[in-house]
Amino acid sequence: MKILTALFSSVHALMALLFAGAALMLIVISARMGWAAFAGGLDGAAALSIIEAMGLLASGVVALQIAETIVEEEVIRDTNISAPTRVRRFLSRFFVVVVVALAVEGLVATFKALHENPTHLPYAASILVAVGILLAAWGLFIHLNRSAEELEPEAMEEAKAEDVKLK
Repeated sequence: MKILTALFSSVHALMALLFAGAALMLIVISARMGWAAFAGGLDGAAALSIIEAMGLLASGVVALQIAETIVEEEVIRDTNISAPTRVRRFLSRFFVVVVVALAVEGLVATFKALHENPTHLPYAASILVAVGILLAAWGLFIHLNRSAEELEPEAMEEAKAEDVKLK
């Protein structure tokens, strides 16, 4: 069983490394796009390119945060995510990154649609509506999960004790 657990930790570490690599590539591409837009002149086209670069940068942040979450939760802590406290903490870390990235993407899509093709505004709006739905669902999940956590106060103490591994 220990070999299987070590294998899963290794696979998680590899996945985190791949996410981090993808994040670095997106950051470099975003920086190149931003620099090219800046070097090409400060006009409306440059603004749109910079806004698009921001969307790529937000995707890079998501990939990097996912890598960090995988490393901390699956490699360093090496815990079984079954207690309500651990589930809430893991999903909250994931959701905050996804919601922020989708919000930035929705704003990027809105700016692009306003300046390039206003018929795409409903698509941009649907991204922002989805962000609102995700936020509401996340809030409901936390509210419902809190009552489950109160049934297992020792799980919260155990989860807090694991944070020492990250310092």
